[in-house]
Amino acid sequence: MEETFLTPVIDKLAELVFEEANLFKGVHKEVKSLKDELEIIQPLLKDAETKSERGEMSEATKAWMRQLREEADRIENVVDEYLYHVQQDHRRSSGFVGCFCKTGHFIKALRPRYKIACEIRDIKESLREIKERGRSYGLTSLEQGSSGALADVEGPDPRLGSLFIEENQLVGIDSLSKDIVKKLVGGTSSRSVISLLGEGGIGKTTLAKKVYGDEVVKGHSDCHAWITVSQTYNTLRLLKVMKNQFCPTTPAGEVSTVEELLNLLRQYLQTKRYLVIFDDVWQIEFWEVIKHALPNNNKGSRVVITTRNSSVAYSIRETPSDLVQELKTMSSELAWELFCKRAFCFEFEGRCPQELEPLSRKIVSECEGLPLVIAAVAGLLSTKEKVESEWRRVYDNLNYEFETNPRLSSISKILSLSYHDLPHHLKACFLYFGIFPEDYLVHEARLIKLWIAEGFVESKGEKTLEQVAKEYLNELICRNLVSFELWYGGLRMNRVHDLIRDIILTRADELRFCQSLNGSKSRYREKSRRLSIYGTTKDILNVIGDSKVRSVFLSNIDELNQSFVAGLFEKCRLLKVLDFENTPLENLPKQIGNLFHLKYLNLRGTKVKTLPKSIGNLHHLQTLDVVCTLVRELPFEINKLQNFRHLLAHRTDKEIEAGLDSIGVIIHGEIGSLKELQTLRSVEAYHGLAKELEKLKKLKALGIMKLTADIAKALGAAIEKMILLEELFLGSDDKDEILDLRSCISSPPPFIRFLSLFGRLQSLPDWITKLQNVQGLQFRRLRLTDDPLKYLKWLPNLSYIDFNQAYDGEELHFEEGGFQKLKQLRLRRLEGLKVVKIDRGALPLLEEFEFGPSPLMKEMPSDVQHLKNLKSLEITNMPSEFVLALQPDGGQDYWKIEHVPSVIFWHKSRGNDFNKYKLGEPDLLDILQACK
Repeated sequence: MEETFLTPVIDKLAELVFEEANLFKGVHKEVKSLKDELEIIQPLLKDAETKSERGEMSEATKAWMRQLREEADRIENVVDEYLYHVQQDHRRSSGFVGCFCKTGHFIKALRPRYKIACEIRDIKESLREIKERGRSYGLTSLEQGSSGALADVEGPDPRLGSLFIEENQLVGIDSLSKDIVKKLVGGTSSRSVISLLGEGGIGKTTLAKKVYGDEVVKGHSDCHAWITVSQTYNTLRLLKVMKNQFCPTTPAGEVSTVEELLNLLRQYLQTKRYLVIFDDVWQIEFWEVIKHALPNNNKGSRVVITTRNSSVAYSIRETPSDLVQELKTMSSELAWELFCKRAFCFEFEGRCPQELEPLSRKIVSECEGLPLVIAAVAGLLSTKEKVESEWRRVYDNLNYEFETNPRLSSISKILSLSYHDLPHHLKACFLYFGIFPEDYLVHEARLIKLWIAEGFVESKGEKTLEQVAKEYLNELICRNLVSFELWYGGLRMNRVHDLIRDIILTRADELRFCQSLNGSKSRYREKSRRLSIYGTTKDILNVIGDSKVRSVFLSNIDELNQSFVAGLFEKCRLLKVLDFENTPLENLPKQIGNLFHLKYLNLRGTKVKTLPKSIGNLHHLQTLDVVCTLVRELPFEINKLQNFRHLLAHRTDKEIEAGLDSIGVIIHGEIGSLKELQTLRSVEAYHGLAKELEKLKKLKALGIMKLTADIAKALGAAIEKMILLEELFLGSDDKDEILDLRSCISSPPPFIRFLSLFGRLQSLPDWITKLQNVQGLQFRRLRLTDDPLKYLKWLPNLSYIDFNQAYDGEELHFEEGGFQKLKQLRLRRLEGLKVVKIDRGALPLLEEFEFGPSPLMKEMPSDVQHLKNLKSLEITNMPSEFVLALQPDGGQDYWKIEHVPSVIFWHKSRGNDFNKYKLGEPDLLDILQACK
């Protein structure tokens, strides 16, 4: 990271020298001289970093590095303040040239130039002293060699799936997980608690996640919840999370206290067989409160906790049925097996070459049987050349850590080696995970946009910054530092293990990289560059003072007043990233336009209704996210943003499921002027839009709503020219108008991965068969009468289909040999459907099947019995006779589905809410009998 903090400063100075033509001659010379001075110091810094990795750094050298960091921050502040003031002068006049025509403006324009010149001279003098002192400490200019990075990861990397599969982090986990599953679904009818006890990195959370995701376990419980507790839990907020997971449709009313939530949860769970997992419990007091929400209702309910604290685990044992499962370190044989799987996963068929085995076994023994440590070290070694000298260097560092540190602290040191081994451009990206809360899943696309806004991503040839950033993320995953979960459509949600997060937070604090604040109780580190504000904003402005912070994230905020927001904009005027996601923000002040350096603005999930015209002043803005807000129209000034890359303004699936139309925002003017735009999702169609879209040569994701027949043809012609397009969303809100997309588009963009169609169609267009790269299809309210499957069955990469009111016909036929990669199938609200036929050999990989309501379908298709990979079957609001026939006790069609691990029924109550029932549940049978 030491090398990392200088690189962007040097780049910023180089940009200023090259582009800022208005620098006076003397200032221009000073800036160039300063840049040259930093480039001389950079190799010394690299040498210091190398000594740090070897444990050879003296306290004096550490102080030298801290001072250099402070000077680098000071340079960045000077440059950004200068550019901010110059921009303010531009706006106050009729233009930069105009300001020199007025004496007052001329004097104001001189001030920032005079200030930057004075400050640079002072900084240069400090840097000269730092340089000489570094040489006196024995630091030398080393050749810049390989930092051990992987080769560029091109496209989908085959290692991603095999190198980090969480349940396989523990070799031999299967027998233990099966034992836990038996205890969860069998045994006593009393509520029982299973405590998974073990040290950090032993695999407690991995084991808990495996049993929590088991289809048998899910099918056995009426409702389930996963709650991450951590050291700094808040009881009220934790109970609210429990309520939202257990009973999201139950109105909370005025429930606002711990006692009220405990009563609400206890009443709701009284008649349920529930499963709840509390991950990372540290304090005994936690259970003394939370147990009052969990009734012992003799329905076989289960509670699982994970903890490092044996006092917690054993204090929870209140009955003989409560168990403590202590996780042990791995045996030498299992540890060796895990190491080989990770270190040689791409070569030697997962086996260790003979010449490396003695050294490899020594490395494994140093890891002391902790799976996370073994996996991390093996992940590091998988990137190294398989020669003894390279592996000896790693082993020597490991050995040093173990010799000089107690066992527990050395674990973090060992994991830190993976951090030190990262190339400089990945270190900041890795540390960025410290901004998010513990166990937070961050969307891949959001992470990539943030990294770009922060300036972490370096341009590389013809690739876009987004493509390079994705390579960065792939490499972090390959190195076992970041894990991911796959969501529908292949979307990746990323997180870091809590032990690795501890390392991130320690390093981030040392470097003043980021800091979390919670009201007046927080102690602000003056030079922190990024702030994560949570809980409350009370007194935060007083705490941070006149800050040079560059990024602000707000989360779990209960109240957000306008004075705080306006004050934040005033005090933090050098912001590049501003993230208000899911906060109660109602109004965006016009002062937002003063944030000249802002590149990323996230308002997703807020209550903002309008955007001020001053947003047109944000000339560096790259990303604007107004998804799930009340914003329905964008100001004309948005077209001034020449660096704008991503506009996100669509409905979420959850909103659409709630009955809301899929709408877009209204835009005005020449949107085609936004030459850098890659994402435009979604906007309302209008005459003239096609002409503007043809100017957007870099579009990769496009959403158009309120599409009408009279403008569809022109838009189709524009879409055909979008050769880079990967995601396409087209929608019509007119329930009577039938669109004909066949005549609009004849040759679709070749790289479409996801296609969503919304609104009535005459039939599916023939061109859909040409989408050879499509992975996901989403059809809503199409009301087709012609069987759509004949157009889709031979699409080679199709893995996800969602039909929602998409077909009014009576029969769907999945023909033999079709849909060879389909894993998820949703047939929802197909009210005319009577028969579903599935030939042998069709849908061989199908794992999830969801359908209903289809009131005319009288029985479960017998062909379901052939779907051997089916793991989950969900049936929504089907006729009573249909559901009764599937029940295990006497149901005539039970044999068709008895091989499916998880079968769930959703039944609509008297209100609009759906209740969830498992196969054979008595409550379900009572309701169905009553409905007959």
